[in-house]
Amino acid sequence: MDYENFKERFVEDLKDKLYEKGIEADVSVNTVNKLNDSYEAVTIKPVDDQVGVNISLNKCYGAYEDGTDYNEVVDKTSQLVADSLENKPEVDMATLTDYDKMKDKLVMEVVSAETNKDLLETVPHKDIEDMAVVYRFVLSSDAEGRASILATNQMVENFGITAEQLHADALENAPRIKPAEIKGMGEVLAEMMGIEQAEMMGLYPVRPEDEQIFVASVPDKVHGAGVLAYQDFMDQAAERAGGDFYILPSSIHEILIVPDNGKMGLPELENMVKEVNATQVSPQDKLTDNVYHYDSQAKIFELGEKFVERQSERDEADIDKEDKGSVLGELKAKKEEVSKAPKKEAAEKAAKAKGGEAL
Repeated sequence: MDYENFKERFVEDLKDKLYEKGIEADVSVNTVNKLNDSYEAVTIKPVDDQVGVNISLNKCYGAYEDGTDYNEVVDKTSQLVADSLENKPEVDMATLTDYDKMKDKLVMEVVSAETNKDLLETVPHKDIEDMAVVYRFVLSSDAEGRASILATNQMVENFGITAEQLHADALENAPRIKPAEIKGMGEVLAEMMGIEQAEMMGLYPVRPEDEQIFVASVPDKVHGAGVLAYQDFMDQAAERAGGDFYILPSSIHEILIVPDNGKMGLPELENMVKEVNATQVSPQDKLTDNVYHYDSQAKIFELGEKFVERQSERDEADIDKEDKGSVLGELKAKKEEVSKAPKKEAAEKAAKAKGGEAL
């Protein structure tokens, strides 16, 4: 059975199976556009409810192609839908339309502008180099998962606010809801493998001055790269890094901070990011392949290549100043030399220049 036939049959059979479970629902096929991802889904919405469930059709068909019996795919999907509907968070529709209440749930996320180019046309956002800051309302979040809504242009219009107001409120609320956490790599490894194991391997503790990589994210580790948009984050990171630093986009969930102390250069860091993205980061979690730099004195965040170019121009300007300074110095020295020459010698030179001879 090909995908199109599977889809048509699956929608009808799923609807019947849910009805057997006592769930009367509208079942339809829709394209779901998510950040870093887009997929065709079967949408199930109970007739007496305004909130439904999306199930990836591609994954259902993939299970069927991998050998799972068709009826078993329908049974498992219907049970997944039933469980999801039973455990879905309660949503107060009145709250969803009240911005004064919703803004307290507002956070920021950072994504690739190129990967999400089409979606960004429908949502308010701010560009940060080749990345974009988008806004999300987190309705609930716990160990079981989270329920959230991506802010759209239509939603902002319905709220009767501007994109600038949304951004200002997000700057205020996001650091409170999801505060930035910056930890040394040694501390992160100790959390992952246990302190005793990390100590045995010599990975923990690490003296602050010896820490070469820091990890920045948020407490729940979900869309932690959003800290890049926080107002004071760069200064906090500069304090931990001891000055200027590079930023490696580990994923949309976390970023790495590498002090710009001469131990690691831009080409080396760029190769590291590309290799990790290609081998260890799923496409849905990828941020970008680029490396960024923060100049803690000039307060400039930019692509690493722009930093190198700016630094090169600054070095050339310094050389020009030195050259100009040396030329002026030479002219001044010669002027002083001439002024100290005996007057008679100067007169003789003047006379010879006129064709005569000094007395």
